[in-house]
Formats: sequence, C-alpha cells, structure tokens
Amino acid sequence: MNENVLGIVAGVLTSASMIPQLIKVLKEKNVEDLSLVMLLVLITGVSLWVWYGIMKDELPIILSNAFSVLVNLSLLVCYFIYRKS
Repeated sequence: MNENVLGIVAGVLTSASMIPQLIKVLKEKNVEDLSLVMLLVLITGVSLWVWYGIMKDELPIILSNAFSVLVNLSLLVCYFIYRKS
C-alpha cells in the first residue's frame, strides 16, 4: 500500500473520531459534557499539525488534520450556540 494512502486513511479515521460527538450534540442540542478547554487545545494542536504538514509538504498530514480542524471547529460553534448561560 502506498504510504500516502496509508497516512490519509489513518488520519481520516483518527480525525473522524469526533464525528459521533458532533452528531450527538447536533441531535440533542446539549453541550454540557463538552470541555471548552479540551476543544481549544485540540483545535490548536491539529492546526499546528496542518501548519507542520504544509511546511513539510505532506499531504496526508495536511488533509487529515484540516478535516479534524473543521470537525472540531463545528463542535466549538455548537458549544457557543447550545451552552446554557
């Protein structure tokens, strides 16, 4: 198997791990169990991975982590929409 394909598949599967959480939040409109600090740290970390991937010109790193940034930014938006003040 091509190592780029392996990297993309591994990255997408890892990044997709937050999709069930996003679906649950969207269905229930409840973010009480989400940690804002965890989301901010995670978004920062995967954003830095995207930057690293760009610097190294590594498409699997860029694509998988960009996907993760989008999923986690969606959760962050939901956090602010559905939080109870």
